[in-house]
Parts: sequence; C-alpha cells; structure tokens
Amino acid sequence: METQLLIIPGLGDSGEKHWQTFWHKKFGNSIRVVQDNWDEPIREEWLERLNENISKLNKPTILVAHSLAVSLVLHWAEKYNNSNIIGAFLVAPADVDSPQHTPECTRNFSPIPLYKLPFPSVVVASENDPYASFERKKLFAEKWGSDFVNIGQQGHINSDSDLKYWEEGQEILQKLIKKTNL
Repeated sequence: METQLLIIPGLGDSGEKHWQTFWHKKFGNSIRVVQDNWDEPIREEWLERLNENISKLNKPTILVAHSLAVSLVLHWAEKYNNSNIIGAFLVAPADVDSPQHTPECTRNFSPIPLYKLPFPSVVVASENDPYASFERKKLFAEKWGSDFVNIGQQGHINSDSDLKYWEEGQEILQKLIKKTNL
C-alpha cells in the first residue's frame, strides 16, 4: 500500500484488540493520532491535535476514523484543507446528536456536520451498532457523498467485534484507495 494511513481512534482510544491497533502494527505507512484525553474529549482540542498531525503529512493520505473520530474528521474538513488528504475511511460513525446513542461527554461534537466531503470517502456500518441507528448512518453517507458499505451484524466494529486484522475492512479500504487514483 503506497498511500499513507492516518489512524484516528474515537472515544477511549482503540485498545490492543481493536482493528485500528492491528492495522497500525501491520501497515508501516500508518501514523496514529494520539489525544491528550481519550475519555473526556473536547472537540477543539481534538481538532487541534488532528490538524497538527495532518499538517506534518507529506504524502497522499487516507484518514481512517472510527466512531467519535468520524465526526472529528467532518469538523476538521469543514474548517481546514490539506491537499495531502485524498480520502476518508469512516467506520461506525457515532451519532453525537442523539443522547440515546452516545454518552454525554461526546455532546460537544454535536451537531455532526452534514455536507459533501471534498474527497472520496466510504462509511462502513453495522446493522446492530448501539451508537447510531442504521438509518442515520445511511443518511450520513448520503450527505457526506460517501459510498456506503453494510457489513452486517458486527456491533460497533470495535474491540468487542473481535475483527483482528479485519480483512474485509482492508478490501473496502483498497477500493477507496483505487477510487482516489482515478
């Protein structure tokens, strides 16, 4: 894989059994964003850290975001621009607008931006994700101009899903990378 990956974990970070951690170990071309406070996220602080990481990029890069980090990417793209960002792999977006789906500490990421992203993207969703309704994730993909991939019953597509290297996700990522090279 020639394209660089910027791995962006969500609330609580991605632990040792999370596919993002497996990917970071597997792909030498990946960088992982590290936030100062994983458990009490403040949007502006997370945005600043993400932008710091992006500003250091010098290669074409795909943003690989999970859960709360998906809305972080949308807030970033609304506020900033960087020509090295060529796509976004958006997995299990958390519905920060919905108190029934996400914790109070994520509310400062609301409202989740709903506009067409300036680069190709894909939303990967599970039918039984407790952090957003399936219909809402479809709406997000439509508004963001993203391709939409349903991977069935995989929960929040996190450590509990026990996906390890998540080969299906790697295949979806490869399709996105090919799309950016058109």
